[in-house]
Amino acid sequence: MGKQNRTGLSEFILMGITDRPEMQAPLFALFLIIYVISVVGNLGMVILTKVDSRLQTPMYFFLKHLAFTDLGYSTTVGPKMFVSFVVDQNIISYYFCATQGAFYIMFINNELFILSAMAYDRYLAICNPLLYKVIMSQRVCRVLVTIPYLYSIFVSLLVTVKIFNLSFCGYNVIKHFYCDSLPLISLLCSNTHEVELIILIFAGVDTILSLPIILVSYLLILAAIPRMNSAEGRHKAFSTCGSHLTVVTVFFGTLIFMYVQPESSHSSDTDKVASIFYTLIIPMLNPLIYSLRNKDVKYALQRMWKKLCYIFSLNPCQCDSYKLG
Repeated sequence: MGKQNRTGLSEFILMGITDRPEMQAPLFALFLIIYVISVVGNLGMVILTKVDSRLQTPMYFFLKHLAFTDLGYSTTVGPKMFVSFVVDQNIISYYFCATQGAFYIMFINNELFILSAMAYDRYLAICNPLLYKVIMSQRVCRVLVTIPYLYSIFVSLLVTVKIFNLSFCGYNVIKHFYCDSLPLISLLCSNTHEVELIILIFAGVDTILSLPIILVSYLLILAAIPRMNSAEGRHKAFSTCGSHLTVVTVFFGTLIFMYVQPESSHSSDTDKVASIFYTLIIPMLNPLIYSLRNKDVKYALQRMWKKLCYIFSLNPCQCDSYKLG
């Protein structure tokens, strides 16, 4: 990132979500509530799946990493976004902008493959239950999350270094509420063909490697569910897969809207709305979807609450009578 001295840029100004003064306070309150719910939900899911022995299964292992990833990219973007609501100019330093962009790319990229691993896990559990425990060993689960993390780190570093080693024109206002690659590229004076090609190639690779796994897994699952003898088994399969399909549809649908629409259709307002959705709304929805539709998570919360009750010497009767609705 040695071009900083040549261009003279030491900081950027993030325009934020809106420049309308009357909207600043309501939006700040709304997004703060969403962010707090997201942090509590995802952090709670990480802790719950880590400490509860009954949630030490491949499905919850992947769910833990999904929650960690959601927590990661919402926290990468959220706190700095809130600053834009309370200051006249939301200034971000050159290197912090690069760091924010790198972490954002890493986490958002990783989510694609975590969702793919979860789809493959559900396929094996429903279509090959006898071989499930053999195939989805602890070692395999770790490999299925380690490789995406390493790949996502590589992609984020490559794209970020390429962008920040090019020359900026001197105009430092980013028409967004975080340091996304597309708004940054629009500020470059250098030839951006190479970095745009790199982003396009990796976007294609990510889609080719992740989306077909999800689609094929769920087509096979949908074909297998009607053949199940047990009504309870069919209900459980629909419930689990329904949660995951909801998350996948919302996440991929938003990304496709954001990045696949024609360039002529792009506008800063629609891009901001889409970005708000997958940086704040989706990380909030994911733990709610999985916890509200999942009895195992509800029972784990009840067990944790009872333990906390007894640790802090609360009324034992109140502890034993606590139930989630």
